[in-house]
Amino acid sequence: MFFSGDPSTRKRIDLGGRSSKERDRKNLLEQTRLERNRRMWLRQQNSAAIKIQKCYRGRKVVRNEQSKLREKCHKIYGKYCQNLDRSAFGPDSDFLRQFLFFFNAENNDDVLALVNICRLLQQFVQQSGDVVGLFSGLDYSSTCPLVNYRVKQLVYTCIRALHQNRNQLKDQFLLAPEESSVTAIPLLEVLVLLIDIKLPWSCKIVGHMFQNNAFRLLREIILTAKDDVDNRIYPAKGSSLERVLTVVMCHIGQKPCICSYFDLRYGFSSQILTIPFLWDAFPDLRQVYATQDLNQHYVHQMATLVPDLINFLPKDISDEIPTYACLLGNILETAGIALSQPDCSFDMAMDLAAIATFLLESHPSLKLLNKKENSVTREDDTGDDEVMEVALDRKLEQQICNAIDTRFLLQLTNMLFRDISSVNGSDYGPDDREVAAVGAICGFLYVIFNTLPLERIMTVLAYRTELVPMLWKFMKQCHENKQWLSLSERLSYLSGDAPGWLLPLAVFCPVYKHMLMIVDNEEFYEQGKPLSLEDIRSLIILLKQVLWQLLWVNHTSSATPVKSVPVTTVSKRQSIEAIQQRVSIVVSELLSQLQDWNNRRQFTSPTDFHADGVNDSFISQALMEKTRANEVLKQAALLIPFTSRVKIFTSQLADLFFHQSQLADVRQQHGSQALFTRNRFRIRRDHILEDAYNQMSQLSEDDLQGLIRVSFVNEFGVEEAGIDGGGIFKDFMENITRAAFDVQYGLFKETADHQLYPNPGSGMIHEQHLQFFHFLGTLLAKAMFEGILVDLPFATFFLSKLKLKHNYLNDLPSLDPELYRHLIFLKHYKGNISELELYFVIVNNEYGEQTEEELLPGGTNKRVTNENVITFIHLVANHRLNSQIRQQSSHFLRGFQQLIQKDWIDMFNEQELQLLISGSLDSLDVDDLRLHTNYAGGYHSEHYVIEMFWEVLKGFSTENKKKFLKFVTGCSRGPLLGFRYLEPLFCIQRAGGNAIDEALDRLPTSATCMNLLKLPPYTSKEQMETKLLYAINAEAGFDLS
Repeated sequence: MFFSGDPSTRKRIDLGGRSSKERDRKNLLEQTRLERNRRMWLRQQNSAAIKIQKCYRGRKVVRNEQSKLREKCHKIYGKYCQNLDRSAFGPDSDFLRQFLFFFNAENNDDVLALVNICRLLQQFVQQSGDVVGLFSGLDYSSTCPLVNYRVKQLVYTCIRALHQNRNQLKDQFLLAPEESSVTAIPLLEVLVLLIDIKLPWSCKIVGHMFQNNAFRLLREIILTAKDDVDNRIYPAKGSSLERVLTVVMCHIGQKPCICSYFDLRYGFSSQILTIPFLWDAFPDLRQVYATQDLNQHYVHQMATLVPDLINFLPKDISDEIPTYACLLGNILETAGIALSQPDCSFDMAMDLAAIATFLLESHPSLKLLNKKENSVTREDDTGDDEVMEVALDRKLEQQICNAIDTRFLLQLTNMLFRDISSVNGSDYGPDDREVAAVGAICGFLYVIFNTLPLERIMTVLAYRTELVPMLWKFMKQCHENKQWLSLSERLSYLSGDAPGWLLPLAVFCPVYKHMLMIVDNEEFYEQGKPLSLEDIRSLIILLKQVLWQLLWVNHTSSATPVKSVPVTTVSKRQSIEAIQQRVSIVVSELLSQLQDWNNRRQFTSPTDFHADGVNDSFISQALMEKTRANEVLKQAALLIPFTSRVKIFTSQLADLFFHQSQLADVRQQHGSQALFTRNRFRIRRDHILEDAYNQMSQLSEDDLQGLIRVSFVNEFGVEEAGIDGGGIFKDFMENITRAAFDVQYGLFKETADHQLYPNPGSGMIHEQHLQFFHFLGTLLAKAMFEGILVDLPFATFFLSKLKLKHNYLNDLPSLDPELYRHLIFLKHYKGNISELELYFVIVNNEYGEQTEEELLPGGTNKRVTNENVITFIHLVANHRLNSQIRQQSSHFLRGFQQLIQKDWIDMFNEQELQLLISGSLDSLDVDDLRLHTNYAGGYHSEHYVIEMFWEVLKGFSTENKKKFLKFVTGCSRGPLLGFRYLEPLFCIQRAGGNAIDEALDRLPTSATCMNLLKLPPYTSKEQMETKLLYAINAEAGFDLS
């Protein structure tokens, strides 16, 4: 159609974007939907109103009928059914049906009537002796359904009556059966009568109780009765309530019981065994539960529910009394009795370990018992997602602690390993039973180690069980077969990909470490107890590989420890990481202890402790904080070769020295020359100790880390020639350490091997002896800080103090070998030790003055016997190694730590510390010195004078070599890692010009600050030797030229 020119026919366009018809359609649909929903809601309202009215009318009719029947019953049998005869219980009587129909537990008259019915029922049964005939008449089989129904209803009605009125009857529940005049006792005794396992209907009644949640009602009845449980005096014979629980508990499906499986969340184990302190109120029930098959049945029943057991338990009574802990306390309290039974099985021990492990690990409150041990691996987390832990009820905590005693641990461990040999292993590795036993005991003990104080349990595990040899046999087989079996199947907190060595090492290491603290040298080296030296060598390799794997290869960056929270809120991955952190600590501690034993008497190469992956790149990383290499250094420094650690140590000292030098420059620029002059000492050679003490004690920590310059004053009061560029200070340090640590001064004593340790009687010689020990600690630290080696052979047990380590019996030979032999004689004495007339006292003899000191409170009157001789031996060792010199060692350590950080010292063991302090004879290697020597003034390595010099020096005695080193460097010991690290390198410079007589008469001289020897060109070896020996033995200070 063509355009006609009429504008009225123009097409209309809606700029709204949508058709108005479409909007109207949507509104209509929405209104229709709302109307439909309103009509549906009205229909539902009407339907609900009809149902409510119907229910109300029905209930009203029932109440009316109940009232009519109640009145009728009162007219026939009396208000309290006092007119009942025995026929009323028979199958032909409607009495029970009518009474149970109108009974109302809230009606006091009905309850009293029920009590009277129960009394009459007991009376009739006592008269006839036949409870079945009373209900069924002559033939039970023909009336079985009716009788069973009536007895079920009667039993449940009694329980409802007790539960409904529990607050009024709470004082009666724990009374003996003889107290039948009170309300609760007849009701409870009828329950005992009708649930007897010998009766034909008993299992059906118990089944009915399960279905109607009667055990929950019994639980609430018991909890009400136990409100004032601590103030109650229980009957000696057992209460009626206890008798009810006993007959119910025996229904476990074993003959003559034919009970079938019921939902465990409504059963005896979940509802009754979770009542706090159950056995306190029911001691007879405890005995029955523990000694018969009941314990094994219920423990196995709960073990099958792991890890879902928590979902089957009732709500917590309170935050302080969680259901988990109540169940654990009750199970463990009876476990000792069950494990001591001759018919106790391996499966019972397995189930018990599984439940105890799960419950101990499940609840945070149970983790508060061993705060000291947990502090090793747990820190406070101040994040917003912190889990607030509530302290466990003190009495409940004590119940659990007391139950996991040494006897229980001994029984459980021995039961699991009873039929497994600790000696002979299969070529194919451990069998299934052994794997199960190792997994169960390791899972349980790992949780125990994080929960209970270790000192209570370690000794019994170490010496009265086969735990260490059994675990070693298992690990050795797995390691040799290169196949570690998974132990995580029964452990809820461990995922399936956890390494098989993780848990065994977590348990083995602390127990074996504890053994090594107690075992003596003869047992370890000669008798091979508990492991042979060959096994220990294999163990060292295994531990080294595991530690390197954890800290370097599979290192996790999550340094934040995992808090103890319920398993349901913690991933298994976090749990594995927490265990790995713990294992890395205990493996490192054990490896360090084995290294100490190897240092005492070498049985394996020191390199066996070193990891293979340490190189220059590793060392450079180790110097940087928060790197993997740095964590290895801090946690397992023994994996790193000694020379590498020395390089790291010297680099750390150099960095600190550089930092202090920069600070000193800044302070000097903003001040005056005060800093420089304040650290210049003027020392009289004949009063070196007093002058050094007075001047050095006034320096701050920063000043001690900075440069100290010394000028000596000779015996004539004249200041010696020479400017201290470092050489004079070295000489000062060597002289003062020799004077201060001299045994004649009285601060230190010598062992039989001429090793130094603090004098216990130092206070009798010096009034300010503790201040002097602080000064000597600072002095030794300054020597190490400056890299100056001093000839001070310290006793090993004293060097342990620098590492804050406690000394034990096996450290005693380094102090007093004779006392050690006497104590070992006592340890292995076969006779009656009490005849030796020894008491828990020790006599101190210092400078002729004898004092007696008690090793224990009341030790003067406590005789040493065969039972306590081990305690006596370790107390004597502790007194001599730790207590006697505690004050001196403490002050020495404070002074030492002013300059040397603990982290630096922890990198080294005691023998290595001695090398850091004094070096070794290997550092006097003349060939090494020759390789790292410079020449000046016309000398070179092939010059005839130089050739003579090295021949002469090689022929010197060790003592003269040390004197020569002191002459040219200021220190009688060479650098720890060799002369390539001497700074600056040793240099020989020609002195005296041409080889004329006047020049040849001169003595060699030195500049110790530059490690420079000025050597005239002597013409013969004899002349050179004579001049050198004269110069190095002249002791002319710095005036010789």
